[in-house]
Amino acid sequence: MTHFDRRSFLKLSAAAAGAFALPTASLFADDAKAPFKISLAQWSLHKALKGNKLDNLDFAKVAKEECGIEAIEYVNQFFANKAKDEKYLGEMITRSDDLGVKRLLIMIDGEGPLGASDDAKRTQAVENHYKWVEAAKFLGCHSIRVNAQTDAKYEEGQKLAADGLRRLSEFAKPYDINVIVENHGGLSSNGEWLAGVMKTVDLPNCGTLPDFGNFHDYDRYKGVDETMPFAKAVSAKSHDFDADGNETRTDYFKMMEIVVKKHGYHGYVGVEYEGSKLPEVEGIVATRKLLERCAEKLG
Repeated sequence: MTHFDRRSFLKLSAAAAGAFALPTASLFADDAKAPFKISLAQWSLHKALKGNKLDNLDFAKVAKEECGIEAIEYVNQFFANKAKDEKYLGEMITRSDDLGVKRLLIMIDGEGPLGASDDAKRTQAVENHYKWVEAAKFLGCHSIRVNAQTDAKYEEGQKLAADGLRRLSEFAKPYDINVIVENHGGLSSNGEWLAGVMKTVDLPNCGTLPDFGNFHDYDRYKGVDETMPFAKAVSAKSHDFDADGNETRTDYFKMMEIVVKKHGYHGYVGVEYEGSKLPEVEGIVATRKLLERCAEKLG
């Protein structure tokens, strides 16, 4: 028999009374018939992480208990010096497994331009990513997300980025890890250019992670349409919401029609909230609820 003191009893009673105010788990988390599944990109909590209000090891806990999401996408900068620390990575596994939270991928930044025109710099960038391939394998992820950064012009940049990505993908193949590219600035935010890079690489473990909001001046719906044939993950970028709970920059219903109906994608769609009007957790939950509405309409 577990003993509860008065303070514990009051806390438990308060939690029960406020149950309806807490975010419930995603309606589609484990539904095999759902049109897609919902995950959480760690960048959604970057303010809390950078402000030392949240520790990387507690990401899975916040994702499930505060955001109602049971699959997560890590960002390497929040455990940048831990790629080869198996004890630390093991603790990440333990904490997420204890909560029943799935680890999907690691988003990699700061390891150099994979499409650098300088051969030595490009090779160094490729090799800098090796440790993250190994970390992703250790964590049980399916992919690392990388950037197809290049300092060259359009066609030459395609060739150089494809070279770096091909070499990294060949390294990742024995680990059963995908190398996926996000439209993340520069030429990569041109959907036609990025699709061309994928066609040049032409390897089954090299693909894309289309992000709704990172196409900048390029038409976002066109960009997602062009990069979805190679997608192994999708990022639902959000900033602000109107009174009806719709995202103000992206028509999520139109976008998810492209993702699910047109391209037959039924994998994870990652919530990536970058707004400032709502606190991070509230913005994440608002994005999740909007995606759930999209799923209901598509389903």
